[in-house]
Amino acid sequence: MPVDRGSGRNSAGVIAPPIDVVHPEVVRKRRTDPAALLTFYLVLLLAIPSTLIFASLGGAGTPATLLGIVFLGWYLLNWLNSNSTLARARQPIRLAGVLFLCSVMLAYTSATRQAMPTLELNAADRGLILASAWLGILLLAADGIDSMDRLKTLLRRVVFGVSAIAALGITQFFTGLNLAAYIIIPGLTSTGQYNDIQQFQGLPRPSATAAQPIEFAAVLAIALPLAIHQARHAPPGRRGRRWAQVALIGVALPMTVSRTAILGLAVVLVVLLPTWSARERGRAYLTVIVSAALLRALKPGLLGTLRNLFFQIGSDSDTVSRSSGLSAAGGFIAQHPWFGRGFGTFLPQTYRFLDDQYLGTLVETGIFGFVILVALFATGWSLARRVRRMSTYSAERDLAQSLAASIAVAGLTFGTFDALGFSMATGLTFLLLGCIGALWRLAKAESSSSDPAGRRTIGIASAGHAGAS
Repeated sequence: MPVDRGSGRNSAGVIAPPIDVVHPEVVRKRRTDPAALLTFYLVLLLAIPSTLIFASLGGAGTPATLLGIVFLGWYLLNWLNSNSTLARARQPIRLAGVLFLCSVMLAYTSATRQAMPTLELNAADRGLILASAWLGILLLAADGIDSMDRLKTLLRRVVFGVSAIAALGITQFFTGLNLAAYIIIPGLTSTGQYNDIQQFQGLPRPSATAAQPIEFAAVLAIALPLAIHQARHAPPGRRGRRWAQVALIGVALPMTVSRTAILGLAVVLVVLLPTWSARERGRAYLTVIVSAALLRALKPGLLGTLRNLFFQIGSDSDTVSRSSGLSAAGGFIAQHPWFGRGFGTFLPQTYRFLDDQYLGTLVETGIFGFVILVALFATGWSLARRVRRMSTYSAERDLAQSLAASIAVAGLTFGTFDALGFSMATGLTFLLLGCIGALWRLAKAESSSSDPAGRRTIGIASAGHAGAS
């Protein structure tokens, strides 16, 4: 019976189901939803405090890390199955992620050619587990998410989760009580670190469920561009909720009392504002000014402390420690310049804190690992920007720019602390890198679609692009 595609009714006037949204063969093969699996990972990553681990596995024993390993195994099994729905076409972010794991494996091989202290050997083993888990998350997102709708749903859940821990952090800031320390999960053991709210010049520094305030600041800043995108493109009935999420994340950022928070916010504004209209930019400037005034009224001294973090940058203890760490790292880099001394083996309790992941990468995985890490961020940025250029849908273009901003923030924060030593910030970064790969793949498929409406490709349901995120 003929069907009118415009009205969705057949010749008898009965509403008919849409045609060619998803090919029946794809429906038959689809047994799992990668977006749902990654949502479960997100819950483990954000809701369970980073200090809770399976004690026998040490630092690699967080539930989120173990799930990442499961995802890598699932991905490899499905890759070998020719009937799986995993995307197999050229995927730059997949290549960059695999090379990252290769750099860790080469560093491991380089380190284990000679005798190592037991603690460092265990750390090298732990590093392999962590890198494998992060790759599993990246690959599942990049090659598994099969529609724009599922990608946007996952990103909405990212923002919801981060706004929830932002609310927890705000509560910690005003009450001084670390509620996350009271979370007890059978089978998990607390590392004993960061159970109390840290203080800086009399101000509490919340960390929510992150390991410490700087990691918390990084997570907030990475998620902020996505929250702004979703609020700007929300349907009328959900705008209040989406802007409330932006407010929670934005208010919690300065409460971490860290340079990472302010630098991350600056990167977000630099990347996003040039793509907005003059009216939207004016509103953004006004919002920043009003927010600063409210923070000053609610917590006197906060803005002054944040200002001093930059005005006293050459004389504070943190800067002095970083400078001495830079000079100390030179000797270790010279010992293993190309492939490093082993990922995770530069133990702070044995050597020192470097508080700079790029410097730590040079020490632990050498020049090769450093180049690959930089290339990983560059690939994410490049793909997001390519989507912005190729797409003709305003919401999709804005999503691409927002993801580019998130990766730019992540790239910056890797220079402000040893990020790969903290599971929440790194797990979120690799998840978003995978989401960028999925966005690029899906947008590319759309642009080459032969569908008359230009909106669907067989096996890819991408309804709702013109609507809200």
